Amino acid sequence: MYFLHKKTNVYYTSLGKGKVIVLLHGFLENSTMWEGIANSLSKKYRVICIDLLGHGKTENHGYIHTMEDQANMVKAVLTYLHLRKYILVGHSMGGYVSLAFAHLYPKNVKGLCLMNSTALPDTKEKKQNRNRAIEAVKQNHKTFVKIAIPMLFSKENSKIFTSEIQQITKDALKMSPQGIVASLEGMKIRKNYTSLYKNNLFPIQLIIGKQDPALDYASLIKQTKNTKVNVIEFPDGHMSYIENRKEVTASLISFIKRCY
Repeated sequence: MYFLHKKTNVYYTSLGKGKVIVLLHGFLENSTMWEGIANSLSKKYRVICIDLLGHGKTENHGYIHTMEDQANMVKAVLTYLHLRKYILVGHSMGGYVSLAFAHLYPKNVKGLCLMNSTALPDTKEKKQNRNRAIEAVKQNHKTFVKIAIPMLFSKENSKIFTSEIQQITKDALKMSPQGIVASLEGMKIRKNYTSLYKNNLFPIQLIIGKQDPALDYASLIKQTKNTKVNVIEFPDGHMSYIENRKEVTASLISFIKRCY
């Protein structure tokens, strides 16, 4: 289904009935990444999946998609659907969007699950890497996509999940260079939302991959110290929803019960 937000077509799906779970995908992904998890959750809950700006079937909204831009778009969709309270689950960049959403609209959030994500902003080094990535996309976005996606898995799993990697790559290759760059620019300037970990406005769960090549394990643990954030660790990479699918689904079901 489509919703028109500021002259931009936004694609979303709605499955099931009951209390609401909103699933937000990561960079270079789209809402279809949640298919298996959404089907499981929709047996008891209403599950909303949204293609973020410049991803999947959702159009670009400009040359920089900030996490706040994305969050405001998500809020517009949920308001259009007359939904007032929900749990947000975000993978990677979807986690950044979820944090921005929780900061902007805390009264609407029943719980927040960050999967392979962080509340910290980019470091100076990470910002430099984003700039290099932007230049690589401008030169040849297809090469960038083909290299970037396999690197998100642990070394072992990059050989095991070849068909999944091929499918994610195939979908990502449909993205426009503008959409890829707009997200890289937006992630590069995102804010520090670690204060949300300490406010205890709603339950927060953090899912970590110990071999995640995109995030620093020590910093993930450090930012949750002396907070009530529930940390769940898996031994694999950045793609926990594939690498640890059964365990991730079980942890989500447990977290949802805690929130509601």
